[in-house]
Amino acid sequence: MKRSITVRLVAMFTVAALATFALIGAALHGVLARELERHQYEELDTTVKSLQFWIQAIGTPERWSRVQARMDALTPEDGSVRFWVLSDDPRFQYGKGLAEIDGLTREANGRSTDIVLPGQERPFRTLSVHVPPFENRPAVRLIVGRNSEPYERTRETFLTALLALGLGGVLVVAVAGYWIARVGLRPLERLSGEAQALRPKTLSQRLQTTALPVELSALAEAFNGALARLEEAYGQLEAFNADVAHELRTPLANLIGSTQVALSRQRSAGDFEEVLQANLEDLERLRSIVNDMLFLARADRGEVATGLVLTPVAQEVRKTIDFFEFVLDESGSRVGIAGDVEAQARLESALFRRAMSNLLQNAIEHSPPGAQITVTLREEAAATWIAVSNPGAAIGQLHLQHLFDRFYRVDASRNDSGEHHGHGLGLAIVKAVASMHGGQVSASSEGGVNTFAFSVSRTG
Repeated sequence: MKRSITVRLVAMFTVAALATFALIGAALHGVLARELERHQYEELDTTVKSLQFWIQAIGTPERWSRVQARMDALTPEDGSVRFWVLSDDPRFQYGKGLAEIDGLTREANGRSTDIVLPGQERPFRTLSVHVPPFENRPAVRLIVGRNSEPYERTRETFLTALLALGLGGVLVVAVAGYWIARVGLRPLERLSGEAQALRPKTLSQRLQTTALPVELSALAEAFNGALARLEEAYGQLEAFNADVAHELRTPLANLIGSTQVALSRQRSAGDFEEVLQANLEDLERLRSIVNDMLFLARADRGEVATGLVLTPVAQEVRKTIDFFEFVLDESGSRVGIAGDVEAQARLESALFRRAMSNLLQNAIEHSPPGAQITVTLREEAAATWIAVSNPGAAIGQLHLQHLFDRFYRVDASRNDSGEHHGHGLGLAIVKAVASMHGGQVSASSEGGVNTFAFSVSRTG
């Protein structure tokens, strides 16, 4: 199931808003509850101190009636405020249910406490104080109680309003977040539309990055870089297909032509044998091209060299040179080994000799008769480099960077010549072998000497 970025953003906006409103609401509700409690306490404290002042000045039962009258006057009709006076002398008592009140508030002197009176749903917040004796009046305990229902109702109303406003705010944030996400993702939608419009024939087009936000600009530039590499690879593939067709066309044309000529009239067995021999050479060339192409295809899929053995590199180079002994004698060329002749590397011998053979064959073919060819070994970091140098015509810098490409030749005219100078895959195979050994390739042309090199890892 595909997930929408817009939906995810809206969900994140909603969760963030819900958490924010919840924290703010909890803080406001806590502040309100504390303020209401403080307000209750201050009202109780004010009333207690006022009555305490009156009681302290009363010392006889006759004058006590004034205190009772004052408390009667202060008691509202709804009974939301009540007064109790507890004393050992019944003449100085006041209020209903004194025995019950005495048990509920005995340990609450000087501080507020909540008590639940019969017939009341909400508790009463009470504050009590001891009044010392005066004249004929013994010590008394004054208790003032206020019904907490108005305060609780205020708190509940505030909580309900807070929840409603919070949920409404979350809904507004969700709707606004959806609109913001849609507007914010419009550049991405435009970018997606441009990408969907790309076709193999329009790979040269690039995504427009000038009007994009910074975050998407980096993505678009990376995508443009991928398009450039894709265009280059696509171009190489088209060229590669053309080169393959060209390389296969020549031997196939030779086979068809020679066969048609041989069949055009009666010929002797010797004539047919000569034709078959020529055809066999072209067939061998076709097989070589196909085998090399299969090898390069395996290398492209990431195949690596296996069966690596730590081997003296110079030893493998000498074995390859011995294989070319007849060719070297015929051309009068000589091959010498220089550099770090004690160098070792982890090699698959068959692959290494194949790459080495291609470099030596390339050097012999492009050197004048009697040339001195040098194989230089060099240890560098964790790799061993094998470089084959031969005297020859200078190669331009433009060609050097493409010499290891498939079917690439410096002299394009050789492609159609009757001479067999290879089929343009020798150096590409060298590059593949180097890659399979974790190495690289290089080419240089300086002072009339051309050098082709590849490296292999010493650690495997």
